[in-house]
Amino acid sequence: MPSEETKTSVHRSYWQMVGHHFKKRPLALAGLWISLLLFFVAIFAPLLANDRPILYVTQGTCYWPVFSGVDKIGPDTWKEMKKTLPPLVQTDAGGRGDFAVWPPVPYSPTEYNLLEFLAPPDAKHWFGTDDSGRDVLSRMIHGAGVSLSVGFVAMGIAAIIGIVLGALAGYYGRWVDALISRIIEILLTIPTFFLIIAIIAFLPPSIYNIMVVIGLTGWTGVARFVRAEFLKLKQLDFIMASRALGASNMRMIFLHILPNALAPVLVSTVFGIAGAILTESSLSFLGFGVPPPTPSWGAILSQSRDYIEFAWWLTFFPGLAIFLSITAYNLVGEGLRDAMDPKLFR
Repeated sequence: MPSEETKTSVHRSYWQMVGHHFKKRPLALAGLWISLLLFFVAIFAPLLANDRPILYVTQGTCYWPVFSGVDKIGPDTWKEMKKTLPPLVQTDAGGRGDFAVWPPVPYSPTEYNLLEFLAPPDAKHWFGTDDSGRDVLSRMIHGAGVSLSVGFVAMGIAAIIGIVLGALAGYYGRWVDALISRIIEILLTIPTFFLIIAIIAFLPPSIYNIMVVIGLTGWTGVARFVRAEFLKLKQLDFIMASRALGASNMRMIFLHILPNALAPVLVSTVFGIAGAILTESSLSFLGFGVPPPTPSWGAILSQSRDYIEFAWWLTFFPGLAIFLSITAYNLVGEGLRDAMDPKLFR
């Protein structure tokens, strides 16, 4: 007799069943929550760490310095206001009723203070400071946006290229398949990381160049998955029926076959995001990544090489962030891969 779970699954859609089985994996859920937390930090970084107030009220007028510059209130004014830092909401001591709402970390990621050179973690700088007196926690928060944007944009580029080339190879076959397969095999024989370094060395330092280069070199895995799915799906009856009814090749590729071939692509893309984050961090660690003063986890980790014996926080915090982000996306990818296993739907 079929179990109650089997009876219930009959009335669920495919993605509902995937979500149901995904929720049964605690490690995958933990990875998903960590990924969402990192995404939240990256999106709201200016509100979490900034040397300007989120809200500033003076003489009855409200300003939002984080979102738009206030010309008549220069950076020196903010520095003077920050001398009484401990409260998040700071009230004017002069009795004029002015007040400012500060971010939880009231430091800019590029704000230098040589008087606090390599200060250890304390109540003022929770993650300490670097060799230029910049707050490490602020740089970590803003560096999350750099790492995640590289991961998502690079894998977006890779996914688009891989889906198009894999679909063409799997659907048309013959010489098209042979040509694209040979290109994939050639790229797979070249160490990807060294290829990226070689290309980056000839380009001006830019986060956009890093995104494009990682995307242009990371599409082979997606293309192989899509090709394999197309080779399997194009022989099924509903594709034969569409062809008999006169559907064009583009309609069959993008409306009939591709939507049914995206499940393994999603898993491959999630794993690819983790790989792109690691690649960007490695490039920044070696000095080929995001140009200064833009904060990056790999750049912070690179600074620790000269001070590793006594400035442990420069190694620990960025290393932990890289480890957690890569582990989280890998756990999500493994959870999706297992949840999409057709054997679970029987």
